[in-house]
Amino acid sequence: MADLLTVGPAPGDTAPERARRARLLRLVLVRAAGSVGVLWGAVTLTFLLIQIMPGSTADVLLARSSVSPQVRAEIIAQYRLDDPLPIQYATYLGRIVRGDFGDSYVLRRPVWEAIGSQLPDTLLLILSTLLVTAVGSVLLAVLGAHRRGWVPALFAAVESLVVALPPFFLGLLLLTVFSFTLHWFPTVGTAGVSGLVLPTVALAAAPTAVVAQVLREGLLRALEEPFAVTARARGIGELALRVRHVLRHALLPATTLMGWIAGSLIGGAVIIEIVFSRQGVGRLMLSAVQNKDLPVVIAVVLLAATVFVLVNIAVDALQWLIDPRTRDTGRST
Repeated sequence: MADLLTVGPAPGDTAPERARRARLLRLVLVRAAGSVGVLWGAVTLTFLLIQIMPGSTADVLLARSSVSPQVRAEIIAQYRLDDPLPIQYATYLGRIVRGDFGDSYVLRRPVWEAIGSQLPDTLLLILSTLLVTAVGSVLLAVLGAHRRGWVPALFAAVESLVVALPPFFLGLLLLTVFSFTLHWFPTVGTAGVSGLVLPTVALAAAPTAVVAQVLREGLLRALEEPFAVTARARGIGELALRVRHVLRHALLPATTLMGWIAGSLIGGAVIIEIVFSRQGVGRLMLSAVQNKDLPVVIAVVLLAATVFVLVNIAVDALQWLIDPRTRDTGRST
């Protein structure tokens, strides 16, 4: 990837190859510049939503304890809560630009320290979800890509049912069956692989079904292409044809979809961590919102938005690598 982003000439380079690398670099830079606006919008919207929520930030800082008016006024002045809203916004935005998120109002510790202590559990859940989604969607797509009408229809019906189930309901259903009834998996906690199985299934179910549908549609179209007909004429088996020749033709839209899913999983992990009583950024975010802990809320939102935009930039670059037609887009004729 580093070589592809190098604009300067390399030994043996041709002019078209240098032009393609320049277009890829320009694509990445344009996406990165646009991402700045996305991050600013996420921070701004979060700041406004926290401000209009009922409740007082001063009460949070004082832990809703009874103090004298003088002490309350000192706390408000210390955190500049009496400044006009535009001044508060500008001050906080300036601190974010400098990388200074301050301390949590509730936890009384640096924001990034609080997030860092919860982030590994959330990242583990997200990585396991992406792995299950990628493997499961490919298996479902390959097995369901039959030209006979009832096979894809059956797979599509089951996948639609899975997508329709809310993650929290699916999580409660899995807990009821596999934890409370069969006692196969623990009901709460994050310890061990067994504590990761049910949350991963609950979080990965809907994305797996959606990606499998997209992949299967691409596989069914590719199976009718001339190259597939030629491969069959040479005696290749149907499963080998789908895996070795047809699958890569359906990867481009699925890659885009996986990028969107990967970027949005931090938000989806909030519900799953609550249902399964797991530690993680999701539970930290929920507590911060309930307590109007602005530094933590904005830091988590900014983290999720940054992951989202970085993943999508990577997906754009990956599309450029997978599909030659994308590389040549915009080339003058």
